Amino acid sequence: MTEFELASRIAERVRAASGRALFVGGWVRDRLLGRESKDIDLEIHGIEAPQLRTLLEEIAPVNAVGESFTVYKVGPVDVALPRTESKTGRGHRGFEVTGNPHLSIEDAARRRDFTINAIAWDPVTEQYLDPHGGRADLERRRLCVVDPARFGDDSLRVLRALQFAARFELSLDDQTRQICRATPLDDLPAERIWGELEKLLLLSDRPSRGFELALELGVVDQLFPELKALVGCEQEPEWHPEGDVWVHTMLVIDEARTRIDDLPHPQQVAMMLGAVCHDLGKPATTEVIDGRIRSRNHEEAGVAPTHAVLDRLNVRSMSGYDVRHQVVGLVAQHLKPGMWHWSTNDVGDGAFRRLARKVDLELLARLAKSDCLGRTGSFDCSAMDWFLDRARALGVEHAPPAPLLMGRHLLDLGVPAGPDVGRILKIVYERQLDGRVGTLEEAVAAAQEILPAR
Repeated sequence: MTEFELASRIAERVRAASGRALFVGGWVRDRLLGRESKDIDLEIHGIEAPQLRTLLEEIAPVNAVGESFTVYKVGPVDVALPRTESKTGRGHRGFEVTGNPHLSIEDAARRRDFTINAIAWDPVTEQYLDPHGGRADLERRRLCVVDPARFGDDSLRVLRALQFAARFELSLDDQTRQICRATPLDDLPAERIWGELEKLLLLSDRPSRGFELALELGVVDQLFPELKALVGCEQEPEWHPEGDVWVHTMLVIDEARTRIDDLPHPQQVAMMLGAVCHDLGKPATTEVIDGRIRSRNHEEAGVAPTHAVLDRLNVRSMSGYDVRHQVVGLVAQHLKPGMWHWSTNDVGDGAFRRLARKVDLELLARLAKSDCLGRTGSFDCSAMDWFLDRARALGVEHAPPAPLLMGRHLLDLGVPAGPDVGRILKIVYERQLDGRVGTLEEAVAAAQEILPAR
Protein backbone atom coordinates (compact mmCIF):
# COMPACT_ATOMS: atom_id res chain seq x y z
CA MET A 1 0.00 0.00 0.00
CA THR A 2 1.44 3.37 -0.99
CA GLU A 3 1.49 6.33 1.37
CA PHE A 4 -1.29 7.98 -0.63
CA GLU A 5 -3.40 4.82 -0.54
CA LEU A 6 -2.93 4.50 3.23
CA ALA A 7 -3.85 8.15 3.79
CA SER A 8 -6.93 7.80 1.57
CA ARG A 9 -8.00 4.69 3.45
CA ILE A 10 -7.70 6.56 6.75
CA ALA A 11 -9.77 9.39 5.28
CA GLU A 12 -12.54 6.99 4.23
CA ARG A 13 -12.66 5.44 7.73
CA VAL A 14 -12.73 8.86 9.34
CA ARG A 15 -15.58 9.89 7.04
CA ALA A 16 -17.50 6.74 8.03
CA ALA A 17 -17.05 7.75 11.67
CA SER A 18 -18.62 11.18 10.95
CA GLY A 19 -15.30 12.99 10.91
CA ARG A 20 -13.28 14.61 8.15
CA ALA A 21 -9.67 13.94 7.18
CA LEU A 22 -7.77 16.56 5.20
CA PHE A 23 -4.41 16.49 3.50
CA VAL A 24 -2.57 19.59 4.73
CA GLY A 25 0.74 21.38 4.37
CA GLY A 26 3.48 20.80 1.82
CA TRP A 27 1.85 17.86 0.06
CA VAL A 28 -1.08 20.02 -1.02
CA ARG A 29 1.18 22.86 -2.12
CA ASP A 30 3.34 20.48 -4.16
CA ARG A 31 0.28 18.88 -5.74
CA LEU A 32 -0.89 22.27 -6.95
CA LEU A 33 2.58 22.95 -8.34
CA GLY A 34 2.65 19.61 -10.15
CA ARG A 35 5.52 18.34 -8.00
CA GLU A 36 5.89 14.98 -6.33
CA SER A 37 5.76 14.93 -2.54
CA LYS A 38 6.27 11.86 -0.41
CA ASP A 39 5.34 13.24 3.00
CA ILE A 40 1.62 13.28 3.76
CA ASP A 41 0.13 15.00 6.80
CA LEU A 42 -3.50 14.31 7.68
CA GLU A 43 -5.54 16.63 9.88
CA ILE A 44 -8.61 15.00 11.45
CA HIS A 45 -11.64 17.12 12.24
CA GLY A 46 -14.65 16.06 14.31
CA ILE A 47 -13.21 13.03 16.14
CA GLU A 48 -11.83 13.06 19.70
CA ALA A 49 -8.33 11.74 20.33
CA PRO A 50 -9.24 8.40 22.02
CA GLN A 51 -11.68 7.47 19.26
CA LEU A 52 -9.17 8.53 16.62
CA ARG A 53 -6.46 6.31 18.00
CA THR A 54 -8.80 3.32 18.14
CA LEU A 55 -9.85 3.94 14.55
CA LEU A 56 -6.24 4.21 13.37
CA GLU A 57 -5.19 1.01 15.18
CA GLU A 58 -7.83 -0.87 13.20
CA ILE A 59 -5.96 0.12 10.02
CA ALA A 60 -2.28 -0.16 10.96
CA PRO A 61 0.07 0.01 13.96
CA VAL A 62 0.12 3.44 15.58
CA ASN A 63 3.10 5.26 17.08
CA ALA A 64 2.27 8.28 19.24
CA VAL A 65 5.03 10.76 18.42
CA GLY A 66 3.30 13.75 19.95
CA GLU A 67 0.43 12.43 22.02
CA SER A 68 0.47 15.43 24.36
CA PHE A 69 -1.03 17.36 21.46
CA THR A 70 -2.27 14.29 19.55
CA VAL A 71 0.03 13.46 16.66
CA TYR A 72 0.16 9.83 15.51
CA LYS A 73 2.45 8.11 13.06
CA VAL A 74 0.62 5.50 11.01
CA GLY A 75 3.27 3.95 8.81
CA PRO A 76 4.72 6.88 6.83
CA VAL A 77 1.65 9.08 7.37
CA ASP A 78 1.44 11.72 10.13
CA VAL A 79 -2.06 12.04 11.57
CA ALA A 80 -2.98 14.88 13.91
CA LEU A 81 -5.89 16.78 15.34
CA PRO A 82 -6.24 20.45 14.42
CA ARG A 83 -4.28 22.44 16.96
CA THR A 84 -3.48 25.86 18.24
CA GLU A 85 -0.06 27.09 19.36
CA SER A 86 0.59 29.68 22.05
CA LYS A 87 4.00 31.27 22.53
CA THR A 88 5.28 30.72 26.08
CA GLY A 89 9.00 31.47 25.76
CA ARG A 90 11.93 31.99 23.41
CA GLY A 91 13.09 29.35 21.01
CA HIS A 92 11.43 26.62 18.99
CA ARG A 93 10.37 24.74 22.14
CA GLY A 94 8.67 27.76 23.71
CA PHE A 95 5.14 26.85 22.60
CA GLU A 96 2.06 25.42 24.26
CA VAL A 97 0.26 23.22 21.73
CA THR A 98 -3.37 22.20 22.15
CA GLY A 99 -5.25 19.71 19.97
CA ASN A 100 -8.88 20.53 19.28
CA PRO A 101 -10.93 18.35 16.89
CA HIS A 102 -13.69 20.98 16.77
CA LEU A 103 -11.48 23.81 15.54
CA SER A 104 -12.69 25.36 12.31
CA ILE A 105 -10.69 24.75 9.15
CA GLU A 106 -9.88 28.45 8.92
CA ASP A 107 -8.62 28.62 12.51
CA ALA A 108 -6.68 25.39 12.14
CA ALA A 109 -4.88 26.81 9.12
CA ARG A 110 -4.09 30.05 10.92
CA ARG A 111 -1.09 28.50 12.70
CA ARG A 112 0.63 27.85 9.34
CA ASP A 113 3.54 30.03 8.28
CA PHE A 114 2.62 31.00 4.70
CA THR A 115 -0.64 30.98 2.80
CA ILE A 116 0.76 28.50 0.25
CA ASN A 117 1.13 26.02 3.13
CA ALA A 118 -2.34 26.72 4.56
CA ILE A 119 -4.32 24.96 1.83
CA ALA A 120 -6.13 21.69 2.63
CA TRP A 121 -7.43 18.97 0.31
CA ASP A 122 -10.25 16.52 1.02
CA PRO A 123 -9.39 13.15 -0.63
CA VAL A 124 -12.98 11.97 -0.34
CA THR A 125 -14.59 14.91 -2.16
CA GLU A 126 -11.37 15.98 -3.97
CA GLN A 127 -12.14 19.52 -2.80
CA TYR A 128 -9.52 22.18 -1.97
CA LEU A 129 -10.12 24.25 1.15
CA ASP A 130 -8.27 27.54 1.00
CA PRO A 131 -9.37 29.94 3.75
CA HIS A 132 -6.33 32.25 3.43
CA GLY A 133 -5.94 32.59 -0.34
CA GLY A 134 -2.93 30.34 -0.81
CA ARG A 135 -3.91 29.17 -4.30
CA ALA A 136 -4.04 32.72 -5.60
CA ASP A 137 -0.65 33.41 -4.07
CA LEU A 138 0.77 30.32 -5.74
CA GLU A 139 -0.57 31.45 -9.10
CA ARG A 140 0.99 34.89 -8.59
CA ARG A 141 4.21 33.27 -7.34
CA ARG A 142 3.89 35.25 -4.12
CA LEU A 143 4.91 34.30 -0.58
CA CYS A 144 2.67 35.80 2.10
CA VAL A 145 2.35 35.20 5.84
CA VAL A 146 -0.91 33.78 7.17
CA ASP A 147 -1.04 35.62 10.49
CA PRO A 148 1.18 38.72 10.68
CA ALA A 149 0.69 38.98 14.43
CA ARG A 150 1.99 35.46 15.10
CA PHE A 151 4.48 34.82 12.30
CA GLY A 152 7.46 36.06 14.29
CA ASP A 153 6.72 33.69 17.17
CA ASP A 154 8.84 31.10 15.36
CA SER A 155 11.90 32.80 13.90
CA LEU A 156 12.71 29.72 11.81
CA ARG A 157 9.97 30.87 9.46
CA VAL A 158 12.31 33.57 8.15
CA LEU A 159 14.72 30.87 6.96
CA ARG A 160 11.83 28.89 5.55
CA ALA A 161 10.92 31.97 3.52
CA LEU A 162 14.39 31.89 1.96
CA GLN A 163 14.25 28.28 0.84
CA PHE A 164 10.63 28.47 -0.31
CA ALA A 165 11.37 31.59 -2.35
CA ALA A 166 14.32 29.85 -4.00
CA ARG A 167 12.74 26.41 -4.51
CA PHE A 168 9.42 27.65 -5.90
CA GLU A 169 10.61 30.93 -7.47
CA LEU A 170 8.44 33.09 -5.27
CA SER A 171 8.71 36.75 -4.32
CA LEU A 172 7.79 38.07 -0.89
CA ASP A 173 5.05 40.64 -0.54
CA ASP A 174 5.95 43.87 1.28
CA GLN A 175 4.36 42.89 4.58
CA THR A 176 6.19 39.57 4.67
CA ARG A 177 9.49 41.30 3.89
CA GLN A 178 8.99 43.78 6.73
CA ILE A 179 8.12 41.06 9.23
CA CYS A 180 11.11 38.93 8.22
CA ARG A 181 13.48 41.91 8.52
CA ALA A 182 12.16 42.67 12.01
CA THR A 183 12.42 39.10 13.34
CA PRO A 184 15.52 38.36 15.50
CA LEU A 185 17.20 35.05 14.73
CA ASP A 186 19.37 34.73 17.84
CA ASP A 187 17.20 32.01 19.37
CA LEU A 188 17.74 29.46 16.58
CA PRO A 189 19.86 26.38 17.36
CA ALA A 190 22.43 25.25 14.81
CA GLU A 191 20.53 22.18 13.67
CA ARG A 192 17.45 24.21 12.74
CA ILE A 193 19.49 26.76 10.80
CA TRP A 194 21.27 23.97 8.96
CA GLY A 195 18.00 22.15 8.24
CA GLU A 196 16.67 25.10 6.24
CA LEU A 197 20.02 25.97 4.63
CA GLU A 198 20.41 22.37 3.47
CA LYS A 199 17.03 22.51 1.74
CA LEU A 200 17.98 25.80 0.12
CA LEU A 201 21.26 24.39 -1.19
CA LEU A 202 20.05 20.98 -2.34
CA LEU A 203 16.41 21.46 -3.37
CA SER A 204 16.66 24.76 -5.26
CA ASP A 205 17.66 24.94 -8.90
CA ARG A 206 19.18 28.35 -8.15
CA PRO A 207 20.13 28.58 -4.48
CA SER A 208 21.48 32.09 -5.09
CA ARG A 209 17.88 33.36 -5.05
CA GLY A 210 17.66 32.42 -1.39
CA PHE A 211 21.05 33.89 -0.54
CA GLU A 212 20.24 37.18 -2.27
CA LEU A 213 17.01 37.35 -0.30
CA ALA A 214 18.92 36.50 2.88
CA LEU A 215 21.19 39.47 2.22
CA GLU A 216 18.24 41.77 1.56
CA LEU A 217 16.40 40.71 4.72
CA GLY A 218 19.43 41.01 7.00
CA VAL A 219 19.71 37.27 7.59
CA VAL A 220 23.31 37.24 6.35
CA ASP A 221 24.17 40.04 8.79
CA GLN A 222 22.66 38.10 11.70
CA LEU A 223 23.90 34.60 10.96
CA PHE A 224 26.80 34.69 8.50
CA PRO A 225 29.13 37.68 8.95
CA GLU A 226 31.79 35.77 7.00
CA LEU A 227 29.54 35.90 3.94
CA LYS A 228 28.59 39.53 4.51
CA ALA A 229 32.30 40.39 4.24
CA LEU A 230 32.19 39.28 0.58
CA VAL A 231 29.85 42.13 -0.31
CA GLY A 232 31.89 44.96 -1.79
CA CYS A 233 35.14 42.97 -1.82
CA GLU A 234 36.42 43.92 -5.25
CA GLN A 235 38.12 41.58 -7.72
CA GLU A 236 40.41 42.11 -10.69
CA PRO A 237 38.03 42.89 -13.60
CA GLU A 238 40.17 40.99 -16.10
CA TRP A 239 39.46 37.74 -14.29
CA HIS A 240 36.18 38.63 -12.60
CA PRO A 241 34.16 40.97 -14.80
CA GLU A 242 31.00 39.89 -12.96
CA GLY A 243 31.73 42.08 -9.94
CA ASP A 244 32.63 41.62 -6.29
CA VAL A 245 33.22 38.38 -4.40
CA TRP A 246 29.58 38.12 -3.29
CA VAL A 247 28.34 38.26 -6.88
CA HIS A 248 30.95 35.70 -7.92
CA THR A 249 30.05 33.39 -5.03
CA MET A 250 26.36 33.47 -6.00
CA LEU A 251 27.26 32.40 -9.54
CA VAL A 252 29.52 29.62 -8.23
CA ILE A 253 26.80 28.30 -5.92
CA ASP A 254 24.39 28.01 -8.83
CA GLU A 255 27.05 26.37 -11.02
CA ALA A 256 27.87 23.87 -8.28
CA ARG A 257 24.18 23.01 -7.92
CA THR A 258 24.20 21.74 -11.53
CA ARG A 259 27.02 19.29 -10.72
CA ILE A 260 25.75 17.35 -7.69
CA ASP A 261 22.68 15.34 -8.69
CA ASP A 262 24.66 12.14 -9.31
CA LEU A 263 26.48 12.35 -5.95
CA PRO A 264 25.53 10.69 -2.65
CA HIS A 265 23.91 13.07 -0.17
CA PRO A 266 26.98 13.77 2.03
CA GLN A 267 29.09 14.59 -1.04
CA GLN A 268 26.33 16.90 -2.30
CA VAL A 269 26.48 18.75 1.00
CA ALA A 270 30.27 18.99 0.86
CA MET A 271 30.19 20.38 -2.67
CA MET A 272 27.58 23.02 -1.93
CA LEU A 273 29.18 24.16 1.30
CA GLY A 274 32.52 24.25 -0.51
CA ALA A 275 30.95 26.57 -3.09
CA VAL A 276 29.52 28.81 -0.37
CA CYS A 277 32.82 29.05 1.51
CA HIS A 278 35.44 28.82 -1.26
CA ASP A 279 36.37 32.51 -1.31
CA LEU A 280 35.85 33.42 2.34
CA GLY A 281 39.57 34.19 2.54
CA LYS A 282 39.44 37.02 0.00
CA PRO A 283 38.29 39.88 2.27
CA ALA A 284 41.34 39.39 4.51
CA THR A 285 43.83 39.07 1.66
CA THR A 286 42.62 41.43 -1.07
CA GLU A 287 44.90 44.37 -1.87
CA VAL A 288 45.96 46.45 -4.83
CA ILE A 289 49.47 45.56 -6.04
CA ASP A 290 51.00 47.42 -8.97
CA GLY A 291 47.57 48.63 -9.97
CA ARG A 292 46.00 45.14 -9.96
CA ILE A 293 43.58 43.66 -7.40
CA ARG A 294 45.16 40.58 -5.85
CA SER A 295 44.01 38.08 -3.20
CA ARG A 296 47.18 36.12 -2.59
CA ASN A 297 46.89 32.96 -0.49
CA HIS A 298 43.17 33.49 -0.08
CA GLU A 299 42.63 29.74 -0.24
CA GLU A 300 44.50 29.07 3.02
CA ALA A 301 43.11 32.26 4.56
CA GLY A 302 39.62 30.89 3.90
CA VAL A 303 40.09 27.89 6.20
CA ALA A 304 39.47 29.73 9.48
CA PRO A 305 36.24 31.48 8.41
CA THR A 306 35.07 28.20 6.88
CA HIS A 307 35.51 26.48 10.24
CA ALA A 308 33.54 29.34 11.83
CA VAL A 309 30.63 28.83 9.42
CA LEU A 310 30.66 25.06 9.88
CA ASP A 311 30.78 25.47 13.66
CA ARG A 312 27.76 27.74 13.53
CA LEU A 313 25.90 25.11 11.51
CA ASN A 314 27.34 22.23 13.55
CA VAL A 315 28.21 20.41 10.32
CA ARG A 316 30.69 17.58 10.83
CA SER A 317 30.15 14.02 9.56
CA MET A 318 27.14 12.57 7.76
CA SER A 319 26.56 8.84 7.37
CA GLY A 320 30.19 8.24 8.29
CA TYR A 321 31.47 10.72 5.67
CA ASP A 322 33.65 13.53 7.00
CA VAL A 323 31.87 16.46 5.37
CA ARG A 324 33.82 19.05 7.34
CA HIS A 325 37.19 17.64 6.23
CA GLN A 326 36.08 17.76 2.61
CA VAL A 327 34.68 21.29 2.78
CA VAL A 328 37.87 22.60 4.35
CA GLY A 329 39.91 20.71 1.78
CA LEU A 330 37.89 22.18 -1.08
CA VAL A 331 38.37 25.70 0.24
CA ALA A 332 42.10 25.27 0.83
CA GLN A 333 42.80 23.59 -2.52
CA HIS A 334 40.24 25.03 -4.94
CA LEU A 335 42.83 26.72 -7.17
CA LYS A 336 45.02 23.62 -7.57
CA PRO A 337 43.41 22.17 -10.75
CA GLY A 338 43.94 25.36 -12.71
CA MET A 339 47.38 26.08 -11.27
CA TRP A 340 48.64 22.59 -12.01
CA HIS A 341 47.28 22.52 -15.53
CA TRP A 342 48.89 25.81 -16.48
CA SER A 343 52.10 25.24 -14.51
CA THR A 344 55.32 25.55 -16.52
CA ASN A 345 56.78 22.77 -14.39
CA ASP A 346 55.53 19.23 -14.84
CA VAL A 347 53.23 18.16 -11.99
CA GLY A 348 54.06 14.58 -11.15
CA ASP A 349 51.77 11.74 -10.18
CA GLY A 350 53.01 11.98 -6.61
CA ALA A 351 51.47 15.43 -6.28
CA PHE A 352 48.05 14.02 -7.19
CA ARG A 353 48.41 11.12 -4.79
CA ARG A 354 49.38 13.46 -1.96
CA LEU A 355 46.60 15.91 -2.69
CA ALA A 356 44.11 13.02 -2.55
CA ARG A 357 45.01 12.72 1.15
CA LYS A 358 43.60 16.22 1.72
CA VAL A 359 40.46 16.25 -0.40
CA ASP A 360 38.31 14.21 -2.77
CA LEU A 361 39.83 15.10 -6.15
CA GLU A 362 36.62 14.59 -8.09
CA LEU A 363 34.76 16.99 -5.81
CA LEU A 364 37.67 19.39 -6.16
CA ALA A 365 37.51 19.23 -9.96
CA ARG A 366 33.75 19.82 -9.88
CA LEU A 367 34.08 22.78 -7.54
CA ALA A 368 36.97 24.26 -9.52
CA LYS A 369 34.90 23.96 -12.70
CA SER A 370 32.04 25.75 -10.96
CA ASP A 371 34.46 28.42 -9.79
CA CYS A 372 35.81 28.89 -13.32
CA LEU A 373 32.35 29.10 -14.90
CA GLY A 374 30.94 31.24 -12.09
CA ARG A 375 31.95 34.39 -13.94
CA THR A 376 30.65 36.49 -16.77
CA GLY A 377 32.70 36.51 -19.93
CA SER A 378 34.44 33.66 -21.72
CA PHE A 379 37.16 31.63 -20.01
CA ASP A 380 38.95 28.37 -20.76
CA CYS A 381 37.85 25.92 -18.06
CA SER A 382 39.37 22.79 -19.62
CA ALA A 383 41.97 22.59 -16.83
CA MET A 384 39.45 20.93 -14.52
CA ASP A 385 38.69 18.18 -17.02
CA TRP A 386 42.43 17.53 -17.44
CA PHE A 387 42.81 17.41 -13.66
CA LEU A 388 40.00 14.90 -13.19
CA ASP A 389 41.27 12.71 -16.04
CA ARG A 390 44.71 12.57 -14.38
CA ALA A 391 43.19 11.70 -11.00
CA ARG A 392 41.05 8.94 -12.50
CA ALA A 393 43.97 7.50 -14.47
CA LEU A 394 45.84 7.16 -11.17
CA GLY A 395 42.81 5.77 -9.36
CA VAL A 396 42.94 8.50 -6.70
CA GLU A 397 39.89 10.56 -7.63
CA HIS A 398 38.20 9.72 -4.32
CA ALA A 399 41.01 8.65 -1.99
CA PRO A 400 44.78 8.25 -1.88
CA PRO A 401 46.26 4.81 -2.54
CA ALA A 402 46.06 2.42 0.39
CA PRO A 403 49.49 1.72 1.93
CA LEU A 404 51.04 -1.46 0.58
CA LEU A 405 53.25 -2.01 3.61
CA MET A 406 51.55 -2.68 6.94
CA GLY A 407 52.86 -3.02 10.46
CA ARG A 408 52.49 -6.79 10.37
CA HIS A 409 54.93 -6.96 7.48
CA LEU A 410 57.55 -5.17 9.55
CA LEU A 411 56.95 -7.46 12.51
CA ASP A 412 57.55 -10.40 10.17
CA LEU A 413 60.89 -8.81 9.27
CA GLY A 414 61.82 -8.75 12.94
CA VAL A 415 61.20 -5.07 13.61
CA PRO A 416 60.07 -4.77 17.24
CA ALA A 417 56.92 -2.86 18.03
CA GLY A 418 57.73 0.76 18.72
CA PRO A 419 58.52 4.10 17.04
CA ASP A 420 60.59 2.49 14.29
CA VAL A 421 57.49 0.81 12.86
CA GLY A 422 55.72 4.11 12.25
CA ARG A 423 58.87 5.78 10.92
CA ILE A 424 59.57 3.02 8.38
CA LEU A 425 55.92 2.82 7.29
CA LYS A 426 55.91 6.56 6.64
CA ILE A 427 59.10 6.47 4.57
CA VAL A 428 57.92 3.55 2.46
CA TYR A 429 54.49 5.12 1.93
CA GLU A 430 56.12 8.33 0.72
CA ARG A 431 58.03 6.27 -1.84
CA GLN A 432 54.75 4.62 -2.82
CA LEU A 433 53.16 8.05 -3.38
CA ASP A 434 56.14 9.00 -5.54
CA GLY A 435 55.63 5.87 -7.62
CA ARG A 436 58.96 4.31 -6.64
CA VAL A 437 57.13 1.48 -4.85
CA GLY A 438 54.30 -0.21 -6.68
CA THR A 439 53.94 -3.71 -5.21
CA LEU A 440 54.08 -5.30 -1.79
CA GLU A 441 57.35 -7.01 -2.73
CA GLU A 442 58.87 -3.64 -3.61
CA ALA A 443 57.55 -2.17 -0.37
CA VAL A 444 59.12 -4.96 1.69
CA ALA A 445 62.40 -4.53 -0.19
CA ALA A 446 62.32 -0.79 0.53
CA ALA A 447 61.76 -1.49 4.21
CA GLN A 448 64.72 -3.87 4.25
CA GLU A 449 66.89 -1.11 2.77
CA ILE A 450 65.86 1.20 5.59
CA LEU A 451 66.35 -1.36 8.36
CA PRO A 452 70.14 -1.04 8.64
CA ALA A 453 69.73 2.67 9.29
CA ARG A 454 67.56 2.10 12.37
